[in-house]
Amino acid sequence: MIPLITLDHVRSALDLKDFDSRAALQRMAPAPRGWQKRDSPPHPAAIMILIYPGPDEILHTALTLRAAELRGHSGQVSFPGGRPDPGDENLTATARRETFEEIGVCGERLSIFGHFPQFYIPASHHDVCPTIAYFDGMPAFVPNPDEVAEIFSLSLEDLLRPRYKFVEQRRIRGFEVRVPYYMARGHKVWGATAMLLSELEQRLRRVLPPGVLLELSKADEA
Repeated sequence: MIPLITLDHVRSALDLKDFDSRAALQRMAPAPRGWQKRDSPPHPAAIMILIYPGPDEILHTALTLRAAELRGHSGQVSFPGGRPDPGDENLTATARRETFEEIGVCGERLSIFGHFPQFYIPASHHDVCPTIAYFDGMPAFVPNPDEVAEIFSLSLEDLLRPRYKFVEQRRIRGFEVRVPYYMARGHKVWGATAMLLSELEQRLRRVLPPGVLLELSKADEA
């Protein structure tokens, strides 16, 4: 099978200079969000959007189901990531370290491609640096059982297919909230993780040839 989305497309998507990140994020943002502004400054953090080729050579991104025992966002889908340690040189180093600690991916085959703009998550009061990286080959994932219940993926092609996007109503903190989400391997991917996937999706839509977008649309209709 010939992949419809290539690494060159990913690089071009990251290099966009006039891209409206806020609009892309809002496409998959729960609404209304219902958070009160906090007086204290947010905590810095980093996550890694790890892209790699699957057995069919189609590009995927790695997602984790957080362990039920975790204090924050337990049982939710996320990217590997967390707060910086004193020994981290910068937030890119934090993303690398957290990815190794959570899912066991590291080494020379891991290349940093770029970053999305800083992203504030009101639920955890974190200001997150999203790092986009590529692993050259199928990673041998090793989940950290204290943090990760499951590692799974969503292909970049499925990210663009409408049949994997849904909306539902939930009652959150006393509000009726419209919650968009992606469906990936039986998991609902919503909140901050879905918003960052939306940025990746919309960037790819800007750079993919019309023929590729048409092909993905045909596949969805099939």
